[in-house]
Amino acid sequence: TFNLKIAAIIPVKTFSNAKTRLKLPPNKVEELCKIMLEEILQTLSISPQIEKIILITKEEKAIEIGKKFNTITIIDEKEESVNHAVSLADEYLLENGFNASIVFPQDIPFIKTQDIDFILKHQLHPNFAIIVPSRNFDGTNALVRMPINLMKTHYDDDSYRNHMITAKEHTLNVAMVFVKRVMLDVDSQEDLEFLLEQNEKPELVEKIKKILN
Repeated sequence: TFNLKIAAIIPVKTFSNAKTRLKLPPNKVEELCKIMLEEILQTLSISPQIEKIILITKEEKAIEIGKKFNTITIIDEKEESVNHAVSLADEYLLENGFNASIVFPQDIPFIKTQDIDFILKHQLHPNFAIIVPSRNFDGTNALVRMPINLMKTHYDDDSYRNHMITAKEHTLNVAMVFVKRVMLDVDSQEDLEFLLEQNEKPELVEKIKKILN
């Protein structure tokens, strides 16, 4: 059989620079970022598919949370873009014998381990890309690349469409996968309201509501 050694990559912006489209005071944005990061790390840390979690950040509080989940943290001093952050992780993974990666944003708190299983059962080795779009089909909420350096990433700019186009230039095996929980990210006030209306992870929803009140 074919052995996938797969790492999850999570680029994390400094909390104070994050989520500018949420109409929330900075301390609440920070609390929300912390709770969302913790939630996705918790999920990834118990996923049998994920060998290692790579956090790329310079946010002290994110680094602290990462320690709890045994992440490898790469300090991104420049924090110039998500693409730059992912490229730092790619270098590390190539040097350390990983053959596939899956990039997640930190703001998809409803993700469950079975969602990761579902995404990865579409693996079309030996060269493939799998893309899960955001709910509005403008962003990319999961990007699987095998090999690690199959293609460069195109975050922050209609990334879902650009990832599809770029992936097809590099491999015939491109799958687009819809996973509702993974497609729910939190960028705007509307996203947040939509998230809180879903029937998922009630304890988490309560925690988020507490922060917002």
